[in-house]
Amino acid sequence: MFNSYCASCHGSDGTGNGPAASALKVAPTDLTQLARNNGGKYPALKVTSALTGKAELAAHGNKEMPVWGPIFYRMSGGSQGEVDQRIANLNRYIESLQAK
Repeated sequence: MFNSYCASCHGSDGTGNGPAASALKVAPTDLTQLARNNGGKYPALKVTSALTGKAELAAHGNKEMPVWGPIFYRMSGGSQGEVDQRIANLNRYIESLQAK
C-alpha cells in the first residue's frame, strides 16, 4: 500500500525523495524521522490524523496531501472496518521505516 499511495511523494524508502516530490510547494516529510522528531516515540495518532485528513498539515498547504480515508472508504464499499485496517497497516509500515 505504501508504494501505491505514498511513495510517489515520500519515496520508496520514506525519506521524501519520491518522483513527484519536486513538483510540490513544500518538500514531503521524511517519514523515517517521525519518531526522532517526536521524542523517540512514533506518533501513530498524528499519522492517522494526517492519513484521514483530520490534521492541518502546514507542509502540505491546505491539505495538498491526498486524504486517504475517504478514498479507502470508497474502495471498501463503505466498510469503515476496512478503512481502519488500511490506515493501521500503513501506520505499521511507516513505523517500521523509522531511523534507529
